[in-house]
Amino acid sequence: MWLIDQWAERHILEAQKKGDLDNLPGEGQPLVLDDDSFVPESLRAGYRLLKNAGCLPPELEQRREALELHELLQGIKETEPEFQEVSQRVALLELKLRQAGLSTDFLHGSYGLLVRERFSEDN
Repeated sequence: MWLIDQWAERHILEAQKKGDLDNLPGEGQPLVLDDDSFVPESLRAGYRLLKNAGCLPPELEQRREALELHELLQGIKETEPEFQEVSQRVALLELKLRQAGLSTDFLHGSYGLLVRERFSEDN
């Protein structure tokens, strides 16, 4: 255990012995670790099962794939035959993401440029 963990654990145990943690709001209630209040009640169990299995929603899976393909494109010359195929796949994924209402700025580097500009303005 790290030193900070030992320190925190010691303080928690001391607070428990003193009774500082008794009668707190929500005592005895299960912790709410995931906020799935926006997911319809009929879908919550299925979504939780998929989440625990490591599955991503389709839009996030497409975003991940688009990022991987975009990185692959950076290492391929435009004259190579697979460049056209990969760039078409990226364009298709970008279109799907836009239709789903997600930003595709991460594919064009504009976000990184904006951040760099913002920090250079502050200096």
